[in-house]
Amino acid sequence: MDFLNKILRVPLDQLPFYLIVLVIAFTVHEFSHAYFANKFGDPTAKLLGRVTLNPTVHFDLMGIILLLIAGFGWARPVPVNRDNFKSPRLMGVVVSAVGPLSNFFLAVFGMFIYALLLKTGVTDPFSDAKLDVAINLFFSLFGMMNFFLFLFNLIPLPPLDGYRIVEDLAPRPIREKLQQAEQWSVFIFLLILFIPGLQRYTISPLYELARNMYYHFMQVFLHILS
Repeated sequence: MDFLNKILRVPLDQLPFYLIVLVIAFTVHEFSHAYFANKFGDPTAKLLGRVTLNPTVHFDLMGIILLLIAGFGWARPVPVNRDNFKSPRLMGVVVSAVGPLSNFFLAVFGMFIYALLLKTGVTDPFSDAKLDVAINLFFSLFGMMNFFLFLFNLIPLPPLDGYRIVEDLAPRPIREKLQQAEQWSVFIFLLILFIPGLQRYTISPLYELARNMYYHFMQVFLHILS
C-alpha cells in the first residue's frame, strides 16, 4: 500500500471517511440542481432519473479519484435546459446556486449536530477511543469538505456553478462575450487546478477559508449550546 500512500493526498486510514463525506456532498449537490430544475419546469433531469438521492446516479468515479489525488473533483453534471423555464435567467441563477448552497447548509447542519454531540458528552474530541476518533474525524471532514465545495463551486469559471450564475446575471452583450471566451476559460480553470504554483493562490486559500468557516460555526454552536 506504500504506492497509494504516496499518490493519495488522503491518509489511507481516513480514506473511507473522505469517500462517505464526498458521496453525501456530491449527491445532495446534484440532487438539488435536478430537483429545482424539475420544479421550475425543466423535466430533463427527471427523465434521466436524476431527481433522487441515490448516489449511484450522481457518482463519477474519475471525479472522486481526482479529488482524493489532486484536491479537486466533480460529480456527474445534471443536464439543465433553461429554455423550459418561465424566467430562464432568474430560474437559471437559482438552479445553479442551490448546488453550492446545499453544501453550505450540509456543513452548517453537520456542525450543529457535532456541537450537540460534544456538549452532551456523546463524543470526546480528546479521547483515543476508536468510536470517538471516528466520530470526530467524520464530522470534521464533513464540515470542512462541504464548506470547501460551497466555495469551490462559486468560482466564476466553467464548468462550475459560479460561472453559470454570472452568465445568467450578465447583460446580453457581456453574456455573448463570455460564451465566446468559454473555451479559453475552461483552459484557465484547468491551469489553476493542475499548476501547483497557481494552486497556492487559488485553491489553497479556499481550503483555508473553509477551515476558518468550520471553526467559526463550531464556536458559534458550542456557545449557543453552552
